[in-house]
Amino acid sequence: MEEKPVNKTNTNGYTFMFAIIMVVVVASVLAFTATTLQPIQNENVRQEKMQNILATVGIETERSEAEGLYNEYITETIALNEDGSVAEGTDAFTVDLAKELKKPGAKQVYPLYIANVEGAKYYIIPLRGKGLWDAIFGYIALKDDVNTIKGAVFDHKGETPGLGGEITQMWFKQSFADEKIFDGSGNLIGVSVVKGNIDPSNKDDNKVDAISGATITGDGVSDMISERLLRYLPYFKKQTDIKVAIQ
Repeated sequence: MEEKPVNKTNTNGYTFMFAIIMVVVVASVLAFTATTLQPIQNENVRQEKMQNILATVGIETERSEAEGLYNEYITETIALNEDGSVAEGTDAFTVDLAKELKKPGAKQVYPLYIANVEGAKYYIIPLRGKGLWDAIFGYIALKDDVNTIKGAVFDHKGETPGLGGEITQMWFKQSFADEKIFDGSGNLIGVSVVKGNIDPSNKDDNKVDAISGATITGDGVSDMISERLLRYLPYFKKQTDIKVAIQ
């Protein structure tokens, strides 16, 4: 009786080899796509960063126009040491706060952006802290008295939509406008996100209304504002043109 030829496509070896080839092909395609798109992604991130910085001083723009407006309104970028001196040779724009926060305070550098909009001077400070699930971050702009907030922008990596994720909403960001960060004696208080803020129109109480159901995220916003602003006091104290009495 004549034996039938073995169909090699039905063997385990063939299946195993086919799987290996497909994995290699798919991985190669994905790697090529990621490599090709990386410069585009990096540029998008860079432009979005410029958008966020500009938004704190009231300049809203499309991503494609962000760089031109950034160059127009941001007059100076500085990287600072812990003592308020300038960290020479450091590009403030490229400083990664996520990496800096892992270092001791004395080893960190602190980026600062100075804007001039229609003759008014603003100091823009990057923020980064911890929310409920992951990092929260953003920027806050101070008027030239370094006491009054011009504007703020917040974002997050993994806060709950409808709860902590609401820190990105315009109503929440706008509540920080004109809030003070020092008390009457010149002590840095920051701005606290609290439940039941009795009078949201009172801009001297260092408080804004909390997001319902997002206490931990709100506390994270409060903490990162006060912690980051504290790092810039040595620099502000050295500026003779700053009007507020900083203790």
